[in-house]
Amino acid sequence: ATYTMTMMAHRQQLHKTILRQIQRRSLTSSSAPKLPKSEAQQAKETAHGYIGRASKRGPVSWPLLGLAAVAAATGVSYYAIERERRMEKAMGTVVSTGKPAIGGTWSLVDMNGKLVTEHTYAGKYTLLYFGFARCPDICPSEMVKVGSILDQLKKEYPKLAEQIQPIFVSVDPARDSIQALQEYAKDFHPDYVFLTGTPEQVQKMAKKYRVYVSKADETEDGDYLVDHSIVLYFHGEDGDMLDFFTQSMKPSDIVAKIHKAMTFVPSF
Repeated sequence: ATYTMTMMAHRQQLHKTILRQIQRRSLTSSSAPKLPKSEAQQAKETAHGYIGRASKRGPVSWPLLGLAAVAAATGVSYYAIERERRMEKAMGTVVSTGKPAIGGTWSLVDMNGKLVTEHTYAGKYTLLYFGFARCPDICPSEMVKVGSILDQLKKEYPKLAEQIQPIFVSVDPARDSIQALQEYAKDFHPDYVFLTGTPEQVQKMAKKYRVYVSKADETEDGDYLVDHSIVLYFHGEDGDMLDFFTQSMKPSDIVAKIHKAMTFVPSF
């Protein structure tokens, strides 16, 4: 009986010792600082797509990264759609026939004081440019470019060149009188026709062609410049717009586009 009681007491003591050792190890493992991972271990975990416990509990996770990517893609798509919508609005709504709603009826006067309209040049292809006689640099540069386009067309496609009429429309009717345009015309290609009109006539035509016009840099003595769109409009024999050319386009590229438009044969 004494032996049995001694063994039981020994076992109880051993059990308590084991429990104390387990508790010490648990406390030691939770409080001890973690050793940094070796570069080899980090590379191995990266290669196998390992995400450590700390990464799982961090502020960034794979689901959050996925949501961020979706949000970014949605933002880019919205920006592209909105940009295209604004461009279409600026250039006019495309009607069912596929032609942009730019241009229309208008009436002005030429350098001889004669009233002209869009019907005056029926049967001719027209290159239409909006500008003003006191423009210091851009207008003269564009006018010279149109002259070089006409000369190149006469050299390469003389029959087509005979069918083209270049037209200059003043966006500064207050200062661009008939006499002022007569003097201005001396510096440019002889085929040009120069048109002006009342402020109301010019404003109405500019609006139909979506031309931006605004006074700028007005001085105390009343002098000013005019900010305006820099676009060359190309119309067919029936007056419908076939194409438009921006300031950045080269004369040779415009000549190629004009030739293509004038020689195009539709297939039915």
